[in-house]
Amino acid sequence: MEEKQQELMYKLSMFEQQMRQMQQQLQMIEQAIMDMQIIDSGLDDIIGGKDKEILAQIGKGIFVKTKLLSEELTVDIGERNFVKKSVPETKEMIKEQIKKLEDVKKELENNQEQMAKEFEMVMASGEGVEK
Repeated sequence: MEEKQQELMYKLSMFEQQMRQMQQQLQMIEQAIMDMQIIDSGLDDIIGGKDKEILAQIGKGIFVKTKLLSEELTVDIGERNFVKKSVPETKEMIKEQIKKLEDVKKELENNQEQMAKEFEMVMASGEGVEK
């Protein structure tokens, strides 16, 4: 019985670790979605803002007052490849990224549910183990 109890404890420990990792991934995805939504709403301020002064972030928590010379944006599309995009094009790209993040979030939530069911099955099978 001692060996069966140790096996059960090991399985429970693994479930706990995996659930914690999935929870952290979910939090990171939720934060990324919020960040993208903030950027999306901030882009609205650029429309019609040529020659307007704005605060531009140059680092975490560091801003510089600057003047908009154009509504054209330079966007990193991956691997340090930059392209020129309009505000509406950039907003569409952001919406697509948010959709992808929401799909990944949904998949993680489904995985969590499945893992919870497996956890319950392990617990049910381990209830007969003597202490």
